[in-house]
Amino acid sequence: MEIFVVPTPAATGSVAAGILAAVVRSKPDAVLGLATGGSPLPVYRALAEHSVDMGVVRGFALDEYVGLPAGHPESYAEVVRREVTERLGLDPARVSVPDGGAPDPQQAAADYDAAISRAGGVDVQILGIGHNGHIAFNEPGSALDSRTRVENLADRTREANARYFTSLADVPTQCITQGLGTIMEARHLLLVVNGADKAGILAAALQGPVTTDCPASVLQRHPHVTVVADEAAASKLLPGSGGVNVRVADTAVGV
Repeated sequence: MEIFVVPTPAATGSVAAGILAAVVRSKPDAVLGLATGGSPLPVYRALAEHSVDMGVVRGFALDEYVGLPAGHPESYAEVVRREVTERLGLDPARVSVPDGGAPDPQQAAADYDAAISRAGGVDVQILGIGHNGHIAFNEPGSALDSRTRVENLADRTREANARYFTSLADVPTQCITQGLGTIMEARHLLLVVNGADKAGILAAALQGPVTTDCPASVLQRHPHVTVVADEAAASKLLPGSGGVNVRVADTAVGV
């Protein structure tokens, strides 16, 4: 595991985008795992500044709310369309999001998991981390080998996401999420983290015990993890602890 520490949130986007651009240049039909949320979104904005053809890239979103109407602006299908597909010039037919409006969400989740496998798996999975250690919507208690499934959202997760909705009552209570086992099958995991409020959970995830109490701690078991964090988020990491190589990076990394 390697972590790049950069001065600002904008720099995390630049460094992560450079890594992704290098992957796509070497493999134009790469399969990317797409995360939404406050930390990953600057990555796509920075990636749009690179002169790299994304036309045959495939994308699979990490998760989707259950029960939002089609076209809802805060559905992840719409966020991915606005922030990723259109911004980067991806072919919409090659970008998939779990079907949160399906009559049988459990079957939709199983079908989505199978679609990732049929695509040959994910080359680079972009990730953020929640305040309770969730990645995707794998809340504390999720099995470390879990597959794509319907998950109940924790109160803290709904409260954190309420800023995107009119009120907390409007935040869905369920989602379809890639499981931790599904995520761990990606060949490269790229975790982007910003802010002092994430410092404690980032340290727990990367240098604490591997436990279902902190789902992101499963990343310690993956053979190829890159973390890009701003100085505030990285402030509680201990250099050299837990096999983590912490080093300062500039925004040219991976370009």
